Amino acid sequence: MSLPISFEFFPPKTPEGAEKLRAVRQQLYALRPQFCSVTYGAGGSTQEGTFATVCAILGEGMDAASHFSCIGATRAGVRAQLAELKAMGVKRLVALRGDLPSGYGIGGEFHYASDLVAFIRAETGRDFHIEVAAYPEVHPQARSPEADLQAFAAKVRAGADSAITQYFFNADAYSRFVDDVRRLGLDVPVVPGIMPIMGSTQLMRFSDACGAEIPRWIRLRLQGFGDDTASIRAFGMDVVAQLCEQLRRAGAPGLHFYTMNQSATTQALCQRLGLIG
Repeated sequence: MSLPISFEFFPPKTPEGAEKLRAVRQQLYALRPQFCSVTYGAGGSTQEGTFATVCAILGEGMDAASHFSCIGATRAGVRAQLAELKAMGVKRLVALRGDLPSGYGIGGEFHYASDLVAFIRAETGRDFHIEVAAYPEVHPQARSPEADLQAFAAKVRAGADSAITQYFFNADAYSRFVDDVRRLGLDVPVVPGIMPIMGSTQLMRFSDACGAEIPRWIRLRLQGFGDDTASIRAFGMDVVAQLCEQLRRAGAPGLHFYTMNQSATTQALCQRLGLIG
């Protein structure tokens, strides 16, 4: 049985990066993703690049989801950006609280992602499909697992249609999170985010920053390979493919791949799993 798939990209910073990403997208489109999302920098710092990349994806005939963060934003500013996205033909948003650029104090008229979701719904009705973030291993800034779960519930009750999780390597964490969500009477699809393992150092750095746990046995195996990139990628392929199979058996409604603006590893994973969207 196949599963819907989707891909995440980040906005390139140079013309060369934009050209490379265009080629990557064309390769991944062959897998027929449901949509492609584009990330948004702290405080909207990549907004221009995000919107330009979203526009390019739409122009290539693919559904595109723009990340949209609200920390430091005003209602008037968000209203204008929503109008811009609607005029571009965007139908899907990933609504996030987001991070302030370093050195900024807390500001703006929104404090939580649930505030943003409620505002988008009030302003635009059902014009957008709204995705929100979910954290099976608990958001690193959450006061407690229960507080984190209630924060997720607030986003759903504010009008979110579905959720995409932070990446993880423990399928049980995802299953437990979904069970907890259902216990609260929330039936939105929770799509697991999948991080292909392309290298060791970068993965460790990302995971430490975002609170995603790398199980000790995986961390030790990766460290044991040293600079042997081929072995790291082969091992990573086995680990992530097995995780995806576990998630498929657990009833995951789709898989969202964090591509890191590369195609080879994500392509190989999808082909190994027989995933054609």
